[in-house]
Amino acid sequence: MKDAGCIITMNTERRNFSTEELISVSQQNDIVLNGGFDKMREDYFKECTHLKLLSLMTVGYDNIDIAAATRYGIPVSNTPGVLSNATADTAFLLMIATSRKAFYKYKTILDGNWGFYDPTDVLGIDINNKTLGILGLGKIGLVMAHKCKAAFGMNVIYHNRNRNETAEKEIDAKYVSFGELLQQSDILSVHANLSDETRDMFNKEAFNKMKPTSIFINTARGGLHNEADLLEALKNNVIWGAGLDVTNPEPMAKDNPLLFMPNVCVLPHIGSAVAETRDAMATMAAKNVIAGMRGEKLPNIVNPEVYNS
Repeated sequence: MKDAGCIITMNTERRNFSTEELISVSQQNDIVLNGGFDKMREDYFKECTHLKLLSLMTVGYDNIDIAAATRYGIPVSNTPGVLSNATADTAFLLMIATSRKAFYKYKTILDGNWGFYDPTDVLGIDINNKTLGILGLGKIGLVMAHKCKAAFGMNVIYHNRNRNETAEKEIDAKYVSFGELLQQSDILSVHANLSDETRDMFNKEAFNKMKPTSIFINTARGGLHNEADLLEALKNNVIWGAGLDVTNPEPMAKDNPLLFMPNVCVLPHIGSAVAETRDAMATMAAKNVIAGMRGEKLPNIVNPEVYNS
């Protein structure tokens, strides 16, 4: 970006800014690159109508009021496609770790409780040849499905707004209704975007329709599940286990009961946290900045309709 002529002001504080702080610093710049999850809503864009571009170093944008950005003529870019493998790997990791109660077992070592051998103590479950259900079978979900089918011989079912014919051809994935997805999945992995339609989609009613032997995996957005309902479902053996890379709210409190359950594995939103992926995301975000600075259309645009206004 410097080579392209950008004069850069960088936030070096390890904290999220308040809206007032974001507005203040943004008013002193022409372009903003949001490298995290700072919220930018209507009041932000109303005060920053001069911006040529908001570049996100994320693929998701539920923290941004896209409609408001569009109304004020501000293009918003993101970083799609480059984090599919890394995020699918995290879902795969959580699936295996949850099925074997791995995080809980590790804690017993730290607590000094690795001692007497009990062959029936805190057992996991076998996930070979089970049914993988995916909500949101896009790029990330398809990578996850390929891994599960190849490694564990899993049958794949999915629910999307639209059919994924590629997945149906490549891995014999079967399209089902949301109700059928809940009822038939042994492992249900969530890879959908967070929207008004999907917020709290996995609530008490949804968990009650799942198998008591099922595992719930969420590496998408914490807002997709109701955390109180998830905790209740796990406590009452409505579902067997859960693996979370995202929580609701986020970050999770250190005394959250989910952290101490044998059948739950929680990670601090590390889905894309490998050097190669973060480098690719940063490069994509930078290319979007350079294009915006030059008055060109963005390589990755969230709100293309902004160019019509």
